[in-house]
Amino acid sequence: MTKLALVTGGAHPMGIGFASAKALVDLGYEVIVTGYSAEETGLTPETAGISTRVLDVTEDTSIAALVDTLPRLDALVNCAGHASYDEFSLESFARTVEINLNGTMRMTMAALDLLKKDGGAIVNIGSMYSIFGSEVAPGYAASKGGVVALTRSFAASFAKYGIRCNAVAPGWIKTNMSRVMWENDEMAAPISERTPMGRWGEAQELGDVIGFLCSPASRFVTGVLIPVDGGYSISG
Repeated sequence: MTKLALVTGGAHPMGIGFASAKALVDLGYEVIVTGYSAEETGLTPETAGISTRVLDVTEDTSIAALVDTLPRLDALVNCAGHASYDEFSLESFARTVEINLNGTMRMTMAALDLLKKDGGAIVNIGSMYSIFGSEVAPGYAASKGGVVALTRSFAASFAKYGIRCNAVAPGWIKTNMSRVMWENDEMAAPISERTPMGRWGEAQELGDVIGFLCSPASRFVTGVLIPVDGGYSISG
């Protein structure tokens, strides 16, 4: 039977989630990617092995409506995310945490019974800000630090079910969310200069690592955070 993967927040063609979906298709999965609205899922390119659903990871009813339709689940990639430039506002801070951290918790717990059946894999999306703070986005940094702690807790708790849970820490990746920066030479150049590999990353370079973490090749790997940042987090 073909394995099934669910990638939340994977609808946009220039995102980490969609790159993950393509990697999973190459590994033999059927993949469902989700978007926050029909408008967002309408952006998803028609791709063999990938289908779309609308999902709000902050709403239990939205999550349950999706999970209840799944015949099985072998991999869950919690990629739905949010950031803003107003996170010193408590309202904005809470919104970011609600999506990035609480959304990861909600989605995972809703999918747990399906994942238990065949010992599935979970991959969560941390950040380089899981490693160090952000002077402009405290909600994003706090939520992504929480995602890593949650990942380790899931790994410790779910191993008895044959479920592995890992996280990736993207560096500066060319996605739609970061477009305002990588399309601006004045903003992009200092990042490339600090990065030991001398450039921004491509979404597929991260998607392929997520695919690895969902594959049998990583069958004895759980509870880890893998930076995919070209060395940015080790460079002073």
